[in-house]
Amino acid sequence: MTPVEIYTDGACRGNPGPGGWAALLVAAGERKEVSGADPATTNNRMELMAAIGGLGALKRRCAVKLYTDSKYVLQGITEWLPNWKARGWRTAARAPVKNQDLWQLLDAAASQQDIEWHWVKGHSGHEGNEYVDQLANVAIDRLLAAR
Repeated sequence: MTPVEIYTDGACRGNPGPGGWAALLVAAGERKEVSGADPATTNNRMELMAAIGGLGALKRRCAVKLYTDSKYVLQGITEWLPNWKARGWRTAARAPVKNQDLWQLLDAAASQQDIEWHWVKGHSGHEGNEYVDQLANVAIDRLLAAR
């Protein structure tokens, strides 16, 4: 199974506001970047899209080390998701799960891979995280320039 490192980040100018996401995939010395933007979104949605986009770029099952600076993504996928699904996509307080559409996409993408989830502190000099932060902001810049 091919080992792959994926670095993900989302950014938003305003929350909500225009947002961007990016992922960097590194495997066997090769690098691939994926990114996107949304004119009206939230930071959490962009963090989710970064993980979805990174995993979606894989062509076959891989051993993945996925790095995110989002505790929302990390805790959601590793701790909260099974309970949300068991409760019919409701939180412990019985409220609808926010961003259910993206959580379902992430759940489906993650089920196709063997993933180790890792949290890194954002804006702390972690090379992969700093790089995808820049890519996410470039995605926003491109979106705003196209208006």
